[in-house]
Amino acid sequence: MPTLHVVNVFTALDGSEGNPLGVFLDGAAIPEALRQAVAADLGYSETVFVDDRISGRLEIYTPTQRLQLAGHPLVGTSWVLRREGAPIEVLRPPAGDVPTWVEGELTWIRGRAEWSPPFTYVQLGSAAEVAALTEAPDGMGDAYCWAWQDEAAGIVRARNFVPSHKIAEDQATGAATMVMVDRIGRPIVIHQGDGSVIEARPGPGGSSDVGGRVVLDAVRDYAVTVSA
Repeated sequence: MPTLHVVNVFTALDGSEGNPLGVFLDGAAIPEALRQAVAADLGYSETVFVDDRISGRLEIYTPTQRLQLAGHPLVGTSWVLRREGAPIEVLRPPAGDVPTWVEGELTWIRGRAEWSPPFTYVQLGSAAEVAALTEAPDGMGDAYCWAWQDEAAGIVRARNFVPSHKIAEDQATGAATMVMVDRIGRPIVIHQGDGSVIEARPGPGGSSDVGGRVVLDAVRDYAVTVSA
Protein backbone atom coordinates (compact mmCIF):
# COMPACT_ATOMS: atom_id res chain seq x y z
CA MET A 1 0.00 0.00 0.00
CA PRO A 2 1.47 3.39 -0.98
CA THR A 3 2.59 5.71 1.81
CA LEU A 4 1.35 9.29 1.73
CA HIS A 5 3.32 12.12 3.33
CA VAL A 6 1.25 15.23 4.02
CA VAL A 7 3.22 18.43 4.63
CA ASN A 8 2.48 22.12 4.93
CA VAL A 9 4.75 24.16 2.66
CA PHE A 10 5.72 27.83 2.98
CA THR A 11 4.64 28.01 6.60
CA ALA A 12 5.06 31.07 8.78
CA LEU A 13 8.08 31.38 11.06
CA ASP A 14 6.25 29.54 13.87
CA GLY A 15 5.31 26.63 11.59
CA SER A 16 1.67 27.63 11.25
CA GLU A 17 -0.39 27.98 8.06
CA GLY A 18 1.27 27.04 4.75
CA ASN A 19 -0.13 25.12 1.80
CA PRO A 20 -0.96 21.40 2.29
CA LEU A 21 0.71 18.96 -0.09
CA GLY A 22 0.45 15.23 -0.62
CA VAL A 23 3.65 13.36 -1.59
CA PHE A 24 3.93 9.72 -2.65
CA LEU A 25 7.64 8.86 -2.55
CA ASP A 26 6.71 5.45 -3.98
CA GLY A 27 4.67 7.06 -6.72
CA ALA A 28 5.53 4.33 -9.20
CA ALA A 29 3.21 2.08 -7.18
CA ILE A 30 0.26 4.16 -8.42
CA PRO A 31 -0.46 3.67 -12.14
CA GLU A 32 -0.38 6.83 -14.21
CA ALA A 33 -3.96 6.20 -15.32
CA LEU A 34 -5.13 6.52 -11.70
CA ARG A 35 -3.09 9.52 -10.59
CA GLN A 36 -5.56 12.20 -11.59
CA ALA A 37 -8.33 10.42 -9.70
CA VAL A 38 -6.08 10.02 -6.64
CA ALA A 39 -5.23 13.73 -6.67
CA ALA A 40 -8.92 14.60 -6.93
CA ASP A 41 -9.74 12.20 -4.10
CA LEU A 42 -7.13 13.77 -1.81
CA GLY A 43 -8.25 17.29 -2.70
CA TYR A 44 -4.96 19.10 -2.03
CA SER A 45 -4.05 21.93 -4.38
CA GLU A 46 -1.30 19.58 -5.62
CA THR A 47 -0.22 15.98 -5.12
CA VAL A 48 3.23 14.67 -6.12
CA PHE A 49 4.06 11.20 -7.41
CA VAL A 50 7.81 10.51 -7.23
CA ASP A 51 8.64 7.95 -9.91
CA ASP A 52 12.38 7.72 -9.18
CA ARG A 53 13.94 8.96 -5.93
CA ILE A 54 17.48 8.73 -7.33
CA SER A 55 16.95 10.82 -10.47
CA GLY A 56 14.25 13.04 -8.94
CA ARG A 57 11.76 12.27 -11.71
CA LEU A 58 8.21 13.09 -10.61
CA GLU A 59 4.75 14.22 -11.68
CA ILE A 60 2.52 16.90 -10.16
CA TYR A 61 -1.30 16.89 -10.26
CA THR A 62 -3.94 19.36 -9.17
CA PRO A 63 -7.44 17.94 -8.58
CA THR A 64 -8.16 18.52 -12.27
CA GLN A 65 -4.94 18.27 -14.31
CA ARG A 66 -1.26 17.42 -14.50
CA LEU A 67 1.19 20.32 -14.27
CA GLN A 68 4.55 20.86 -15.90
CA LEU A 69 5.81 22.76 -12.83
CA ALA A 70 4.56 23.94 -9.45
CA GLY A 71 6.63 25.54 -6.72
CA HIS A 72 5.19 24.39 -3.42
CA PRO A 73 5.10 20.72 -4.52
CA LEU A 74 8.80 20.83 -5.42
CA VAL A 75 9.85 22.55 -2.19
CA GLY A 76 7.75 20.08 -0.19
CA THR A 77 9.01 17.01 -2.04
CA SER A 78 12.63 18.08 -1.62
CA TRP A 79 12.02 18.45 2.11
CA VAL A 80 10.34 15.04 2.40
CA LEU A 81 13.15 13.31 0.51
CA ARG A 82 15.71 14.86 2.82
CA ARG A 83 13.68 13.92 5.90
CA GLU A 84 13.49 10.32 4.70
CA GLY A 85 17.26 10.11 4.25
CA ALA A 86 17.28 10.51 0.47
CA PRO A 87 18.36 14.13 -0.15
CA ILE A 88 18.59 15.15 -3.77
CA GLU A 89 20.22 18.03 -5.63
CA VAL A 90 17.93 18.15 -8.67
CA LEU A 91 14.21 17.48 -9.05
CA ARG A 92 12.87 16.59 -12.49
CA PRO A 93 9.25 17.56 -13.12
CA PRO A 94 8.08 17.58 -16.76
CA ALA A 95 9.14 21.24 -17.20
CA GLY A 96 12.85 20.53 -16.72
CA ASP A 97 15.61 20.18 -14.15
CA VAL A 98 15.01 22.09 -10.90
CA PRO A 99 17.99 22.41 -8.53
CA THR A 100 17.16 22.23 -4.84
CA TRP A 101 19.10 22.90 -1.64
CA VAL A 102 18.76 23.93 2.00
CA GLU A 103 19.79 27.19 3.68
CA GLY A 104 19.12 27.22 7.40
CA GLU A 105 15.44 26.46 7.95
CA LEU A 106 14.50 27.08 4.31
CA THR A 107 14.27 24.59 1.47
CA TRP A 108 14.95 26.22 -1.91
CA ILE A 109 14.28 25.44 -5.56
CA ARG A 110 15.43 27.18 -8.76
CA GLY A 111 13.17 27.38 -11.80
CA ARG A 112 12.21 29.68 -14.64
CA ALA A 113 9.28 32.09 -14.85
CA GLU A 114 8.30 30.80 -18.28
CA TRP A 115 7.68 27.34 -16.79
CA SER A 116 4.91 28.70 -14.56
CA PRO A 117 1.24 28.05 -15.40
CA PRO A 118 -0.38 31.06 -17.13
CA PHE A 119 -1.83 32.90 -14.13
CA THR A 120 -3.54 36.26 -14.59
CA TYR A 121 -1.73 38.80 -12.39
CA VAL A 122 -3.74 41.66 -10.90
CA GLN A 123 -2.00 44.40 -8.92
CA LEU A 124 -4.23 46.16 -6.40
CA GLY A 125 -3.64 49.46 -4.65
CA SER A 126 -2.98 48.20 -1.14
CA ALA A 127 -2.33 45.13 0.96
CA ALA A 128 -5.63 45.81 2.75
CA GLU A 129 -7.52 45.48 -0.55
CA VAL A 130 -5.87 42.13 -1.19
CA ALA A 131 -6.62 40.90 2.33
CA ALA A 132 -10.28 41.86 1.99
CA LEU A 133 -10.88 39.75 -1.14
CA THR A 134 -13.16 36.72 -0.97
CA GLU A 135 -12.69 35.88 -4.65
CA ALA A 136 -10.99 37.28 -7.72
CA PRO A 137 -12.18 40.83 -8.53
CA ASP A 138 -14.64 41.72 -11.29
CA GLY A 139 -15.82 38.15 -11.78
CA MET A 140 -12.46 37.11 -13.21
CA GLY A 141 -12.65 33.59 -11.80
CA ASP A 142 -8.93 32.76 -11.68
CA ALA A 143 -6.51 35.52 -10.67
CA TYR A 144 -3.29 36.05 -8.70
CA CYS A 145 -3.97 39.28 -6.82
CA TRP A 146 -1.17 41.21 -5.16
CA ALA A 147 -0.07 44.54 -3.74
CA TRP A 148 2.94 45.98 -2.04
CA GLN A 149 2.79 45.68 1.73
CA ASP A 150 6.16 47.42 2.08
CA GLU A 151 7.76 48.16 -1.28
CA ALA A 152 11.01 49.47 0.16
CA ALA A 153 11.48 46.25 2.13
CA GLY A 154 10.33 44.05 -0.77
CA ILE A 155 7.29 42.65 1.07
CA VAL A 156 4.26 41.62 -1.00
CA ARG A 157 0.72 40.65 0.03
CA ALA A 158 -0.93 38.14 -2.31
CA ARG A 159 -3.96 35.89 -2.80
CA ASN A 160 -4.39 33.36 -5.61
CA PHE A 161 -7.88 32.22 -6.66
CA VAL A 162 -8.04 29.22 -9.02
CA PRO A 163 -11.61 27.84 -9.00
CA SER A 164 -11.12 26.40 -12.49
CA HIS A 165 -8.81 23.82 -10.85
CA LYS A 166 -11.33 23.20 -8.06
CA ILE A 167 -9.11 25.24 -5.73
CA ALA A 168 -11.09 28.14 -4.28
CA GLU A 169 -7.86 29.73 -3.00
CA ASP A 170 -4.28 28.48 -3.26
CA GLN A 171 -2.59 29.27 0.05
CA ALA A 172 0.96 29.52 -1.39
CA THR A 173 1.98 29.53 -5.04
CA GLY A 174 5.67 28.99 -5.73
CA ALA A 175 5.36 29.05 -9.51
CA ALA A 176 3.66 32.45 -9.44
CA THR A 177 6.41 33.62 -7.10
CA MET A 178 8.95 32.73 -9.81
CA VAL A 179 7.12 35.10 -12.15
CA MET A 180 6.84 37.82 -9.52
CA VAL A 181 10.54 37.86 -8.65
CA ASP A 182 11.42 37.74 -12.36
CA ARG A 183 9.27 40.82 -13.00
CA ILE A 184 10.32 42.75 -9.90
CA GLY A 185 13.98 41.86 -10.31
CA ARG A 186 15.06 41.85 -6.65
CA PRO A 187 14.58 39.75 -3.50
CA ILE A 188 11.02 39.69 -2.19
CA VAL A 189 9.01 38.07 0.58
CA ILE A 190 5.42 37.17 -0.24
CA HIS A 191 2.77 36.82 2.45
CA GLN A 192 0.04 34.82 0.76
CA GLY A 193 -3.36 33.45 1.74
CA ASP A 194 -4.07 33.06 5.45
CA GLY A 195 -0.44 33.28 6.56
CA SER A 196 1.95 31.53 4.20
CA VAL A 197 5.41 33.06 3.75
CA ILE A 198 7.46 32.63 0.56
CA GLU A 199 10.96 34.01 0.07
CA ALA A 200 12.35 34.59 -3.41
CA ARG A 201 15.24 36.20 -5.24
CA PRO A 202 16.63 36.36 -8.79
CA GLY A 203 18.80 33.37 -9.63
CA PRO A 204 21.59 32.93 -12.17
CA GLY A 205 20.93 33.11 -15.90
CA GLY A 206 17.47 34.60 -15.58
CA SER A 207 16.18 31.93 -13.20
CA SER A 208 14.18 32.47 -10.02
CA ASP A 209 15.00 31.06 -6.57
CA VAL A 210 12.06 30.28 -4.29
CA GLY A 211 12.33 29.05 -0.70
CA GLY A 212 10.35 28.43 2.43
CA ARG A 213 9.72 26.40 5.54
CA VAL A 214 8.05 22.97 5.54
CA VAL A 215 6.30 21.16 8.41
CA LEU A 216 5.19 17.53 8.49
CA ASP A 217 1.48 17.05 9.09
CA ALA A 218 1.01 13.27 8.73
CA VAL A 219 2.36 10.02 7.31
CA ARG A 220 -0.21 7.37 6.48
CA ASP A 221 -1.03 4.48 4.22
CA TYR A 222 -3.26 5.30 1.29
CA ALA A 223 -5.55 2.62 -0.09
CA VAL A 224 -6.09 3.23 -3.79
CA THR A 225 -9.81 2.78 -4.24
CA VAL A 226 -10.43 5.18 -7.13
CA SER A 227 -10.72 4.22 -10.78
CA ALA A 228 -9.57 5.98 -13.93
